[in-house]
Amino acid sequence: MIKIDQNLVISCNKKAESSVRKRTNHNFHEVNEDLIQRLINAVEPYSYIQPHKHENPDKREVFTILSGSVLVVEFDNSGKITDSIVLNFQNGNFGCEIKAKTWHTIIALEPGSALFEVKDGPYNPNEDKIFAPWAPKEGDPDTNSYIDRILRKLELKVSGR
Repeated sequence: MIKIDQNLVISCNKKAESSVRKRTNHNFHEVNEDLIQRLINAVEPYSYIQPHKHENPDKREVFTILSGSVLVVEFDNSGKITDSIVLNFQNGNFGCEIKAKTWHTIIALEPGSALFEVKDGPYNPNEDKIFAPWAPKEGDPDTNSYIDRILRKLELKVSGR
């Protein structure tokens, strides 16, 4: 039995907090070829995940909140926000599913945020994601401004800012 408990989530949160990218994954699948990828995705505020989609091969992605608060955003082909949800226990939004071929990103709204993620496999880093050409690339100095623009548009804030 694989168990997801508070100690595991806290451990992942601490690794994310100390990581350069402000996020970490804890995989439950044993090999990348597994047809169902399962992981904890611990994300801190202003960890930038470039909007992307999973296409060719098409893959769905499911997010379930474990701790903190995470914004999940979908976009159209031009980068316009088409849908969003804030996942956290207080508002009663516990999860969502992103359809294949849908541009999306996640943004942690408070420290110590973690999701349980399930995605169709197998995982091949060379073809897993198509990154949105209309969004800054990871490492670009404009990533925090881009996150702030999304948050303003949706009238949201990162906890403590």
